Amino acid sequence: MPKYTKDDIIRIIKEEDIQFIRLQFTDIFGILKNVAITPSQIEKALENSCMFDGSSIDGFARINESDMYLYPDFDTFTIFPWRPQAGKVARLICDVYTPDGKPFVGDPRYALKKVLKEAKALGYTFNVGPELEFFLFHYDENGKPTTTAHDEGGYFDLEPLGQGEDLRREISFALEAMGFEIEASHHEVAQAQHEIDFKFDDALVTADNIMTFKLAVKTVAKRYGMHATFMPKPVFGINGSGMHVNMSLMKDGKNAFFDPDADLGLSETALHFIAGVLQHVKGITAVTNPLVNSYKRLVPGYEAPCYVAWSAANRSALIRIPATRGVGTRMELRCPDPATNPYLALALCLAAGLDGIKKKLLPPSQVYSSIFAMSAEEREAAGIENLPGNLFEALDEFKKDPLAIDTLGDHIFEKYIEAKEKEWDEYRTQVTQWELDEYLFRY
Repeated sequence: MPKYTKDDIIRIIKEEDIQFIRLQFTDIFGILKNVAITPSQIEKALENSCMFDGSSIDGFARINESDMYLYPDFDTFTIFPWRPQAGKVARLICDVYTPDGKPFVGDPRYALKKVLKEAKALGYTFNVGPELEFFLFHYDENGKPTTTAHDEGGYFDLEPLGQGEDLRREISFALEAMGFEIEASHHEVAQAQHEIDFKFDDALVTADNIMTFKLAVKTVAKRYGMHATFMPKPVFGINGSGMHVNMSLMKDGKNAFFDPDADLGLSETALHFIAGVLQHVKGITAVTNPLVNSYKRLVPGYEAPCYVAWSAANRSALIRIPATRGVGTRMELRCPDPATNPYLALALCLAAGLDGIKKKLLPPSQVYSSIFAMSAEEREAAGIENLPGNLFEALDEFKKDPLAIDTLGDHIFEKYIEAKEKEWDEYRTQVTQWELDEYLFRY
């Protein structure tokens, strides 16, 4: 049942003295965009008549087909709690449509909706619970973000030196005011690294929540004079930031991954889904780990998974099965990082899992011992493959997997590859400080 009607939103805007409404959408690279309107334009916006120039958005449209329309999702209406209480600011998350009233094929939200529709036709709903890590750093005297840590805390430390504890509390309060259910908040392993976990939900709601979460974290941190970053690996020599994704399917009101009579309590549906994700994970890594920097996190020694395997016994595997059973039965994909576009990442994860279900794929035997402790020969003997080692390799796997283009469509697939190949070329032609330090005086 819808949370809001058009009349509800108009009434709340008047009653709450809301003076600006941000119509938000996400580009194919996971960057949040918005068009701000005043209350005088809200009826027009709620009637899907608010237009913007799509040619100005990376990966969206060519100049000769640039007109795009924003169709607000009424249920995403919320007030920003960090803005002034007089003249408040609210937001609506929007779908992007073409002038002929059709969903725009380059809209990441639409890409996820298509796969969710396929799952629904098979009787499934897709629940997702993300775990986003982030760093808090100081600004320099010119207002530019640095990698100077705000604390010296470690994993689950209480009141580490610095502002982290207070800031996490304020972020949690802001998110709860926007309808989030915050389940946990703690300091992470690395210096200045934090995590705030919110409750799982339907995949579309979760993808929207991930975008809102990142906005809230960055905004509240800046109000504290801190820079929050979801960059996967901002500091050499310490853990990077991941976004573990917990996934399950519901069918007929029950968790389709749970079978109390099966080994590990995992149903055949769960095993097929796991097998599908394992089969396609190398092909979707270019999206779940979208940056050059992402692959500096996915290296041995820093707890991030590098190898294609699954386990209910240890955290070194790419896919982990948490101990909870019954309604909480789920699989955790541990490679994604918080720089990903959540709409595209969840669309590909679901499509991969459904492919496993439709083809009745079965995963290899689970791994019981730490993969990090295995030699290369031992991993090869166990049939454990590596994830792509850099963005170039990931794009190569992406282009080879038909599931990627079938799920995302020609437009997103081609625009994404074009932009990411350019990103890789710009990176590989750079001369870094490490190279200067290592070679300038030696040769």
